[in-house]
Amino acid sequence: MLKMIQKRLISLVVILFGLSILTFGLTYLLPSDPIEELITSMGSGHDPEVIARLEKQFGTNRPFWVQYTDWIKGVVLHGDFGISVKYNKPVKEVIAQKLPYTVELACTSFLTMILISFPLGILSAVYKDRTADYIIRFMSFVGVSMPSFWFGMILIWILAVNLGWLPVAGSGSWKHIIMPTLTLSIGMSCSYIRRIRAVMVEQLSEEYISGCKSRGVGKARIIFLHVLPNSLLAVVTMLGMSFGGMLGGTMIVEMIFSWNGIGQVCTTAISARDYALIQGYVMWMGFIYVMVNLLVDISYSLIDPRIRRGMAQR
Repeated sequence: MLKMIQKRLISLVVILFGLSILTFGLTYLLPSDPIEELITSMGSGHDPEVIARLEKQFGTNRPFWVQYTDWIKGVVLHGDFGISVKYNKPVKEVIAQKLPYTVELACTSFLTMILISFPLGILSAVYKDRTADYIIRFMSFVGVSMPSFWFGMILIWILAVNLGWLPVAGSGSWKHIIMPTLTLSIGMSCSYIRRIRAVMVEQLSEEYISGCKSRGVGKARIIFLHVLPNSLLAVVTMLGMSFGGMLGGTMIVEMIFSWNGIGQVCTTAISARDYALIQGYVMWMGFIYVMVNLLVDISYSLIDPRIRRGMAQR
């Protein structure tokens, strides 16, 4: 186990280093200039003196390798990802300010998705090809087919505009998080319901289930102590990737509901050509996905003793 964790941490450093070169190189080659975009937004025209002063301030007038070397030194030695042209403050401060909102939304959406998908997926598998199964499968099919932005607009129209129960947008109170959470969790729940049903139906047809039934083991015991743990292995990877994606920010949902998170910041950075902030966001995403993969591998060993024994033998 410890060797596997060490290898993954080494791979994390290699991946982030390669990602930093790729991202920095691509943003450097883009034809648009963040300084010109900033000046245009300020209404300052194209004064050469102003442009030269801002280029010197943000360091965009230097060669590529000089910029990258200074940037990677700042990241490694001080955790400094540069200065955001859009917000005129360090990138790490911008991300630190927005990250709690994204973590809050990700956690509430993830928990809501689990509370919806697991009971319905188990129910659909247990009552396979019966009325409850048909209803759940139909609802999950409809949910998977709905784009998240469309479902979010429907929630705004019903719950905020017509009924007035919830605020239309923002991130100031607990009421603001309800509609973004529902928008994220409903679509994911429908996908997980179908996946959970499929793996549980497959497990229910295995020979060891017939053996349990022949020994008089109760149905609930079979489902929760045998079928569900064996089915989790096929779902854990999806859960990890979904949670990692939400921690990286869900741009569409955050833009629809004006949720003050990482996704909205990234969208703003792209439109403003704020390359330093884009690079910081990409590095955050790379870190999250590698760490999520590590946690998924660890969870495999906790769920399945066979994998744990295999790691111990290696």
